[in-house]
Amino acid sequence: MGENQRLLLDIAGWVGAVLLLAAYWMVSTKRVLGDSVGYQSLNIVGSILLMANTAYYGAYPSAFVNLVWLGIAAHAIRRRWAGALGGSARQEN
Repeated sequence: MGENQRLLLDIAGWVGAVLLLAAYWMVSTKRVLGDSVGYQSLNIVGSILLMANTAYYGAYPSAFVNLVWLGIAAHAIRRRWAGALGGSARQEN
């Protein structure tokens, strides 16, 4: 991989880390609900970016954690949407 691609993956990793930390801060300070689409979307995007970075560098345990994190966030969004369609979703902050 060339230097430009490596730089892009490094930036992606840092952006992913910032997104996950921002999501954690937002839910910890009660600015969003833990099952909100906004919170889970930050988790999904952050996990994808970190997963690309860690896989590139061969940090497979970290890539695996981010894959699981992504799956949990996607599951939470699916449940949220299913609840909304059934009329039982909580209001999002």
